[in-house]
Formats: sequence, structure tokens, C-alpha cells
Amino acid sequence: MSSKPPIGYIDIRVFAHATEDLEKVQTAVRNILPVEMAESLIFQKSNLTGHHGNPIILFTTKLTDKKALSSALEKIGSGISALDKEALDRDIKLHLEKRNLYLRFDKQYAYLGKLRFWQNDPIHLKIHFKNKTPEEIVEICRNAGLLP
Repeated sequence: MSSKPPIGYIDIRVFAHATEDLEKVQTAVRNILPVEMAESLIFQKSNLTGHHGNPIILFTTKLTDKKALSSALEKIGSGISALDKEALDRDIKLHLEKRNLYLRFDKQYAYLGKLRFWQNDPIHLKIHFKNKTPEEIVEICRNAGLLP
């Protein structure tokens, strides 16, 4: 493997519904990341309208600090349960597409400082790996603790 950082960037997006506290939604995202990244996180905010006319805010951010991206992956790896790691390992092909690893986390758990995979109204992460094959991405994830 080359000495260049394997991760190009991490895109994060999360929806905040009218019933949710916007600060708490942002805190949930920050709790997923290492402290030094979380403190400097800047969100772009888009106002959307739901199916029934309800207001929805979309928060997005892109992490590009090459030195910190690997530590973000390791923080996620250390935070997820053995069961989630096994599920990700079993279904890894469903999470990989064109050098991207897609992960979804429970907003409520993240707000409490815990991590678990979740499909309903999650925090979305797209982790982009530069010039890596799916096999190399799996190995990087294993080394970071995301996979057993």
C-alpha cells in the first residue's frame, strides 16, 4: 500500500425534521467524529419541504483534512458493536459502490455518544477511498476496526 492517506473525503448529511432540535441533530453528527474534527465542523444548511408541507432542514458537510480522515474511520470502528461489525462484514458489498463506503447511523444513539447502524432517518456517511479496489477498502476498514 502507498503512504498516501487512503481516504479522499467523507461526506455527511442528515435531515432535521420540524419536531427535532437543530442543535441536537448537529451534536449527534459531531459525536460520531474525533473531537478535533467535531469542533471545526461547519454545516451547510438547506431548507426543504416534506411530503405533507412540513419543513425539513438538510445539513451537509464534507471532511477533507487528509490527516484526520483515518482517525475518523478509527473512531467509528471503535464505537460500533461487534454485532454491527459482523453485519457490515456480511453485507459489505451492499455498502460499497465506486470506491465509496456508505454507512448510516442512528441519530438518537449518536446524540447520546453511541454508534449503531440504522436505516430509518439516519446520519448518512459517504467515505470516499482514492484509487482503491473493493478488496483494499475492506482491508482498510478491517485495520480501522470497522470489520471483525
